[in-house]
Amino acid sequence: MKILYAASLSPNGSSLSRLWALERLGHQIIPFNADEYQYKNAYARKVFYRLATGPLVSRLNRDLLRVAADERPDLLWTDKLLGMRPATLDRMRAMGIATVSYMIDNPFGPRKDPGWRLYMKDIPHYDLHAVQRDKNILDYREHGARDVIKIQTAYEPTIHFPPPSGWSDKDRDRAVSFIGTPYDKRAEFLTRLWKEFGVPVTVSGGLVWKPALGAEAAAAIYRGKGELFCDEYREGIWKSQINLSFITHSNQDEFVQKSFEIVGCGGFLLAERSEGHKQRFIEGEEAVFFSDIEECAAKIRRYLPDEAARERIAAAGHARGVRDGYHNDRQVGLIIERAQPIVQRMQQAGRRS
Repeated sequence: MKILYAASLSPNGSSLSRLWALERLGHQIIPFNADEYQYKNAYARKVFYRLATGPLVSRLNRDLLRVAADERPDLLWTDKLLGMRPATLDRMRAMGIATVSYMIDNPFGPRKDPGWRLYMKDIPHYDLHAVQRDKNILDYREHGARDVIKIQTAYEPTIHFPPPSGWSDKDRDRAVSFIGTPYDKRAEFLTRLWKEFGVPVTVSGGLVWKPALGAEAAAAIYRGKGELFCDEYREGIWKSQINLSFITHSNQDEFVQKSFEIVGCGGFLLAERSEGHKQRFIEGEEAVFFSDIEECAAKIRRYLPDEAARERIAAAGHARGVRDGYHNDRQVGLIIERAQPIVQRMQQAGRRS
């Protein structure tokens, strides 16, 4: 298909990797970079993000329609495009273009993130929504969604892949590692692991970690000068004996992308226990789980000195991810499979008219 792909195309974001997956699946992609429709001033960006209104929103919608009229794609794929207007989606439909929204976040969640004003109005106007929670399927349908598919976040095989042959603990300088964001109470959890349980923890991520951890813990366990992306992120996983992964409860997640990225990189995964994780990995064979800090510390004490067990479980977790398609090609492909009949119906309707 010919696909107009509208999203943030930052090299550090996951939406670009989904574009790559569509290209690998043989589709012709027309990229539309939503990052070009952002204010440079930080205050103006905050207002724009919260209200999704103003001249940049108008220009984004106008330019999208112009590109669609010029290129005549079969499908418009948007990836967390919060500035889309319902009227623009209706115009796409009138041109015979099917529309898909991919949304990794939860507009109905308790976190109450800002920025959803226009998106909530868009829900009945898209032909298909791709979401990652069972709860969201019901939420979207109650808000008039025409079709909803549940997918899972995924690893990007061109970025997340295992280390060179022969890699071992001699190459790892991070014992128990977390690379990510301090959502929920992660800073408190990791501080307690280090201070109360004596766990050799290393944390990497944005500078927001420093105030979240506090001066003492930040000095002891925070490493680096900011977030790790792409090659640095993968190498951070490679260099970790144990890779922690937490459920984002404030987003009502069932599983997290980080878990799939860790196994994609061939890392040993110690993840927060959830139904979503248990459905995707055999506990104790393909990943190890914990439900509270005491169990987490116990699992660390069990596996940190046992390199052979960690290597065995990491290899099995990676094999499961490859076999069951926990990568972008498979997950993006599932959305395309669901979208194809919609595209065909619209094309047939266009020929009849």
